[in-house]
Formats: sequence, structure tokens, C-alpha cells
Amino acid sequence: MRLISKTDPFTWLLLAVPVVIAGNYLHWPPTLVFFLSVLAIIPLAKIMGDATEELSVHTGPKIGGLLNASLGNAAELIITLVAIKAGLLDLVKASITGSIISNVLLVTGGALLVGGLRNGIQKFDRTTAGLSSTQLTLAVIALAIPAIFYHTVPAESAVVEELSLGVAAVMIITYLLNLVFGMGYSLSRSAEEEKEARLSLTQALIVLTIDTLFIVWLSEIMVGAVEPTVASLGISEFFVGIIVIPIVGNAAENFVAITVASKDEMDLSLEITLGSSIQIALFVAPLLVFISLFLGDHPLNLIFHPFELAALASSVIIAVFISQDGESNWMEGVQLISVFLIIALAFFFLPH
Repeated sequence: MRLISKTDPFTWLLLAVPVVIAGNYLHWPPTLVFFLSVLAIIPLAKIMGDATEELSVHTGPKIGGLLNASLGNAAELIITLVAIKAGLLDLVKASITGSIISNVLLVTGGALLVGGLRNGIQKFDRTTAGLSSTQLTLAVIALAIPAIFYHTVPAESAVVEELSLGVAAVMIITYLLNLVFGMGYSLSRSAEEEKEARLSLTQALIVLTIDTLFIVWLSEIMVGAVEPTVASLGISEFFVGIIVIPIVGNAAENFVAITVASKDEMDLSLEITLGSSIQIALFVAPLLVFISLFLGDHPLNLIFHPFELAALASSVIIAVFISQDGESNWMEGVQLISVFLIIALAFFFLPH
């Protein structure tokens, strides 16, 4: 398969796929199965991203841009769907906030750090970065309102669920309008960067289908091992959702963001990190609310833990400050990573 290369650092992680499947059927310790499944999903997520790009080449820039926007976080979406079906709603909510926090702080911080050390002060489009920061601020407000309503206004659970559905609908519409707004820029850039397809349309569809099935399979194994793992390690589901799942689902995309930053392409790097955060907040999270109506016994609502919202707001605030001047340096990267580590430590010690 031309999507797999021996020089790709993710290729060798594919060896974990048959190992974790065997370990699951042989009833290995749940903690070992959990971490093996984490390693196995990472390269599969990368293959999904590559296959989506191949489809984009065949479908043209307009549909291709929509495909990339829709499937950019597909691996993580699959993991959360499996978790919803298993009734692990706290894990799902934590993975939503964790994805945003991880992208805004850890990955963007890593990009600024690596890019700054290699290239010195780097410049980026302040207008585009500012728009992304505004969208993230909107996302925080949208995610916070149902929780504030829940904690301040006496209301039945049915009312809270209806509020969550209404907010989710507004978030999805906002995200779609944001895609329309950015479509002109995406089309002009795609016209300048014509790519040659490595796979035929049929091959790309086959790869995407098989890869999706394996991700679903391994996600079920991983989610099934979550509760025994957190019990044996003495950590909370919040920590797994905030730290582990976002890194697993977005590992390949995060690697690309840091790599392009090292090549002094900060606009593209920020588009990857902030764009992924916006997609999680304004599309994936509300989409899960609607899909959960058909999965499991309890639908997902948008009532997040107060500490999750505080961490999320802190992440977006510092991202807004850094995006204001259109310049970045390695010290700003250190600052973002420092905030992420502080938040990670807090979630590690959060009672479970």
C-alpha cells in the first residue's frame, strides 16, 4: 500500500494491531490491552487521514475540502461513539474538552517551540488566527451555558436535555457557516497546490472502509479496558479522556502540525491545530449529542464538569493573547506547554 512507508515513524506501530487483538482474545491484563490498543489506533488514525486526502484529490477541492473538514477527527469520533454506547459519558465529555485543550496548548505549543527554535521569530496571518480564536471563544460560551443553567436554575433533566439539543443545533449551524466563509480561501489554496493521487478512487474507498472497521474494533477493545485500567492505576476517567484519547485520536495530525511549523509554515500549522479544535467543539461535540439519542440508555448532554470548563476557558484565553500580534517564538510554545502540564496534573489528582 502506497500510504505506508518504512520511513514513516507511525508504520511500525501497526505491529500492535494484531498483538492487541490476540491479547484481547487471550484475556491479557486489561491495563496491557488498553495501552496496546492506544498504540494500535495511532497509525490507523494516520491511515484514515491519508485516505481522506486521497479521496480529496479525486473529488476536487470543493468536495475534498468538505471531506477533510468532516473526517478530520473521524478516529476520535469513532472512539467516543463506542464510549457512548458503553455508557461512559464522563469519558466522552472529557475527551471533547481534552481534544480542544490538547490542540490549543500541547500541539500548538509544540509547534511554536520547535518552529521557534529552528526558525527564530515566525509570522502568521493574524486575521485568520484571530477568527479561529473567536470561534473557539464562541465554543467555550456554547459549552458553558448549559452547565451554568444546570447549576443555577432548578430544572428537570428533560429541560436540560432539550437545552443541550438546542445549543448543539446552533453550534453545528455555526460550524457549517464557518466552512462556507472559509471555502473561498481553501479553494484558492487548493488550486495552487495540486497533488497527484497515490491511490485510485476505488483503492482509497477500500482503504478507508477497512481502516474504519479496524478502528471501530480496536476502539471497542480499548473502551472495554478503560474501567479496569483506571481502577488498577488509581486514576480517573477524566484523566484518560483529557490526556490519553485526544493524543491517540489526533497523533498523526499533531505530528504534521509540528513538522510544518519546523518548516516555517506557521499558517498551515495553526490551521491544523486551531481548525481541529474548532471542529471538535462546534461539530463533533454537538453531533455526538444528537447521535447519542440512538445509542445507549442515556443521551449525552452538554453539562460539563466545572473544572473542565475552567481548563477549557484558560486554554482559549491564552491562545487569544498569542494570536493577537501575528508573530510567535519558542518561549510562547513553552508557555502553552506549561499551562497544559499544569492542567494535566490537576486532572491527574482529580478525585474519581
